[in-house]
Amino acid sequence: MPSRTYAQIVGWGKYVPSQVLTNDDLAKIVDTSDDWIRTRTGIVERRIAEPRETTSTMSIKAARAALQVADVTPERLDLIIVTTATPDYLFPATACLVQDALGARRAGAFDLLAGCSGFVYGLGVGSQLIISGVYQNVLVIGAETLSRIMDWTDRNTCVLFGDGAGALLLQASDTPGGVLSFTLGADGSGGDLLILAGGGSRHPASAETVAQGLHYVRMNGRQVFRFATRIMGQAAKEAIQAAGLKIDDVDLFIPHQANIRIIQAAAKQLRLPMDKVFVNLERYGNTSCASIPIAFCEAIEEERIKPGDHLVLVSFGAGLTWAATAVQWPVPLPAPRLSSWKRLLRRVGYRWAWFVSRLRRTYRKLNVWWGRAAGRIRGHNNG
Repeated sequence: MPSRTYAQIVGWGKYVPSQVLTNDDLAKIVDTSDDWIRTRTGIVERRIAEPRETTSTMSIKAARAALQVADVTPERLDLIIVTTATPDYLFPATACLVQDALGARRAGAFDLLAGCSGFVYGLGVGSQLIISGVYQNVLVIGAETLSRIMDWTDRNTCVLFGDGAGALLLQASDTPGGVLSFTLGADGSGGDLLILAGGGSRHPASAETVAQGLHYVRMNGRQVFRFATRIMGQAAKEAIQAAGLKIDDVDLFIPHQANIRIIQAAAKQLRLPMDKVFVNLERYGNTSCASIPIAFCEAIEEERIKPGDHLVLVSFGAGLTWAATAVQWPVPLPAPRLSSWKRLLRRVGYRWAWFVSRLRRTYRKLNVWWGRAAGRIRGHNNG
């Protein structure tokens, strides 16, 4: 009888911009205060991407960190999934930009859009491609530059969101554990409650859509809050049950970091004490798809995750969508650090990937030039 394959998390990495925007900073540009934001959301500060930082550049840094932890070279990657609501472009996919920068020549790549639930959706997709035997190594990234789609005059949205990226590497293993279960859900009837209306085929970019502010996030906060407080606990229970676990078996609950009151409501619904709930919302705000992987990385850094622990990750987002997964953590911590020469080889490898990418682009341009030149020569000779 063939042995069962499990999808283990073997690498993790995060990146957050260095620029910090505090509640007091926001109070200088919009009608709000530190007390107003703290009491309603639990947020104290958030990170804002520099002008030259994008979803892809942050994804690349988080991805490199995850690969370094796992001691896996980019050539071994089979698939890269970037979950985001703020891609660099509508196309090409941000995942393709990451694939090129890493030099992951064998890897397929695509973006996944499911609002803030995207990262857990990505874990579900990636884990099943491993468990089914299709792939060995799948890199799942959650990354956002939400500051680019904020209306900085709307205190109902601009105080909530921040930028950042996180990545987890899934790998096939015969060791029991890893991603045990997941549940995905959606209710499209609530699509208008959290929406960026401009720029798509319904409202293509124009002077009119810009003037109407359709390229900014719009949210019905009250309705989204009601939805979130109901669905977070429900989705978590479904994932726990699907994994054959009980709520008492949960060692750490890592929810989407959107609002402290939503997190507390979910914990109460699950009857989990807050010391079993990981919260870093106060430092980063809501980073959408990056929220859970950043929190996951920090939980490891703070030694909140131990071998054998059962974790539950749960999120909700635009769509409306929701997702949850149960994970058993088997990896001894801390992970071994790469030797200095291996780190040097990695840096050289990434520079080589950059060179090869530029070489391919130059080759394509020369091919076009040569084709045109040859056409003119043939036309001249025929004339």
